[in-house]
Amino acid sequence: MFKTRLLSGIVLVAAALVLIITGGDVLLFSTLLISYIGMFELFRIFHVEKELPGIVGYLAATVFYCNLKWAFLPDLMVVVLGFLMALMFVYVFTYPKYKTEQMLAVFFGVFYVAVMLSYVYQTRMLTAGAYIVWLIFLCSWGCDTCAYCVGMLIGKHKMSPKLSPKKSVEGAIGGVVGAALLTVIYGMIFKNAMGVTTQHVWIMAAISAVGALISMVGDLTASAIKRNYEIKDYGKLIPGHGGILDRFDSVIFTAPMIYFLAANFIVL
Repeated sequence: MFKTRLLSGIVLVAAALVLIITGGDVLLFSTLLISYIGMFELFRIFHVEKELPGIVGYLAATVFYCNLKWAFLPDLMVVVLGFLMALMFVYVFTYPKYKTEQMLAVFFGVFYVAVMLSYVYQTRMLTAGAYIVWLIFLCSWGCDTCAYCVGMLIGKHKMSPKLSPKKSVEGAIGGVVGAALLTVIYGMIFKNAMGVTTQHVWIMAAISAVGALISMVGDLTASAIKRNYEIKDYGKLIPGHGGILDRFDSVIFTAPMIYFLAANFIVL
């Protein structure tokens, strides 16, 4: 199991490297594809993954991503309201086929998965985004790895005993500190390439520390949904890891946070 998980992790990191380094349309539409899979996994819990409400959700995500590319809608509230109204049309004209919670799940799923994941692409498109975008992964996957190691070594106090009994307070602290240190190392290595000062590197480390805290909320959110609906994994797409939502649960929360913090506090 460990070998399978390790090999899958290596392939996943390699794929992330290729897509993010390439950037542009390749990253945009790859992220949309990943979002489709993530939404499918979430919608499957509510049995709408192949139903009309789910299809409306996929279309709404498509419009959102296409607008990132071509900016044909000046106000994104048009997408939000149009999506909501389309769902309500489906709800009332097929009544009583679908339940209220199914419609709410689709509405939630588009923003939880597709919109939040889109900030990986949006961060990549910032000035020096080719470097800043890696903060998303340093403070999500990096935090996860450091938290696991520290928790295994010295973890004693349970952070959320009912929701995730294996996670400890010590592990959480180790994850935050680890993510910040990884960012400092990363920043110092690429400081000249980014054209930043040492001060900027420390700002990046602080941003990663905040992002690491947020990533834990993302991880626990995905766990809470699984526990509520008594499922082990969202899918089996990634051997040893589960589905897209099992592997990208922390990235989903971290990406928007890194985007807005970097856009406002890192002047490059």
